This record gives sequence, C-alpha cells and structure tokens, in this order.
Amino acid sequence: MVPFKAICLTVFSIVLMFSQASALEICGKLQQGELLLIKDINGKQISWNNKQYSMSDGEVLIAVPRDAAQTMNLVVYPSGQAGILYHLPIEQTKWNIQYVKGVAEHHVTPNKQHQQEIAREQKDVQTALATLSDDIFWHDGFIEPVKGRISGQFGNQRIFNGIPKSPHNGTDIAASESTPVKSAGKGKVVLSGHDYFYTGNMVVIDHGQGLHTIYAHLQKTAVQLGDVVQKGDIIGYVGHTGRAVGAHLHWGASWHGIRFRPHALLELNDTQCHKIEGKYLGE
Repeated sequence: MVPFKAICLTVFSIVLMFSQASALEICGKLQQGELLLIKDINGKQISWNNKQYSMSDGEVLIAVPRDAAQTMNLVVYPSGQAGILYHLPIEQTKWNIQYVKGVAEHHVTPNKQHQQEIAREQKDVQTALATLSDDIFWHDGFIEPVKGRISGQFGNQRIFNGIPKSPHNGTDIAASESTPVKSAGKGKVVLSGHDYFYTGNMVVIDHGQGLHTIYAHLQKTAVQLGDVVQKGDIIGYVGHTGRAVGAHLHWGASWHGIRFRPHALLELNDTQCHKIEGKYLGE
C-alpha cells in the first residue's frame, strides 16, 4: 500500500500544478503582429511558435507573427516539471494594401547586377537579427525614435509600380530630411550598414533576449558597430536612401526574427494584463 503521506504529497503536487497554471499573466494584445509580455513566477522556459525560449525571473517577451493562426499554443515549463499548455486566441487583422508609384524601376525589379548587393544586405541583416545576448535592456522601456506622420503601417502590403511585394515589416514615419533619429531604447549596435539596395543606410540595435529595433533609409548613421546606446541617443538622421520615395524613417522591430508592430514597444509598460488558465501536461 502507498503510505498516506506519499498520497498527500502527490495530491498537493497536482494542486500546485493547477495553481501555477492559473498564475500565467499575459500583457498586450492577442492579435496578429503584436508583442506580448508573459509573466509566471514559476516559469523557466517556454515553447512558442515551435521553438524553445528561456524566461528571466519569470518573464519573457513573445511576438505574434503577422500571419498567425486564430489559435496559437504556448507551453510554460516550470523548473524540472512538465509543461502547462495555454491555447491563445489570436485576433485576425485586416491588412491594408498600399499602391506606391514613382519608384525607380531597378528598385522594383532588380536586375542581375543588383543581386550581389541584395545578398550582402540580406546577410548583414540576418546576422544582426540573429545576435542573442543575456542583457535585458528592454526593461528600461522605449520611446518613439522620431516624431512625424505615419506614412506606412506595419503589416500592409505594398504594390510598387503595380508589382505586389512582401508585406511591410515595419512602420514608416515621415519627417524632414536630416531630422535626428533617436534610439528607441537602451541597447547595443549590432549593425551600422551603408548603401544597401532596399534599406539604404541602416542601424540595428540589440535590446537583449532576441529583441531588436531597426532604423532604415537614414541619410547617414551616427553610431558604429559595438556602440552601447542609451534610450534617446541620436543614432542617425532621416533620409531617403535605398528604396524610398521621400524622406522618412522605416522603424522596424524583431523578436527572434519575428517582425511585429514596433509601436507595441511603447505599450509594454502601460498595456493591460490578464490571467488565463492552462492545462497541466504531466500525469
């Protein structure tokens, strides 16, 4: 026979697991292209979008892909225990389609001569966004890098001179040429690139734990690779380099390579949070 004490411990463990399941707190919009803050004091690791990520002091950021399904599964793993499964309902977004005319034809349909330039750009950006650090600079919060009219929303699909292109992976902010561009948050410069085919002059900043911000079409950059910048530091100036019709900043945000609406960063500290219940996956 199983000792009464052992039975009590088993029952207590099961109850504890379910109490942990109800302790999960989600901050942010459960919507395509958004950024979420996940809180669980017992959590050590999560599974999201079929990949594993570590939590820090019971917290982790996750990005919802632009084309996420109506339901996504999140699994939180407490230390040394089976995971707790959460079914997250994802609100679907009706993305706008923008028609942009007047773009130089060689930027719409690159010829063979430009393929090498494009390959260099893609390699540099992928390398920068693959940078992983244990720093948690994002805890310091974020600001808008430049003030101006929003001329292009994240997620919209653009049709250049009648040719459909990939959905927009950032937000365009129109501003006068030479307007200073500030770092949205504290971080380390992992790319200060120049003369790229699509993005012109560009800066990428690592804010820790797979979170990056991107600043493109700059007239010129004001930082170098490896620089540590504070929130509000000038990192470049508004321009229209690369594939850009007029002067503006293309502001992008990426979490472990998943692009999301960059203005969601401004809402991290003010967003609404709610608790949800999950299903313990152990016996």
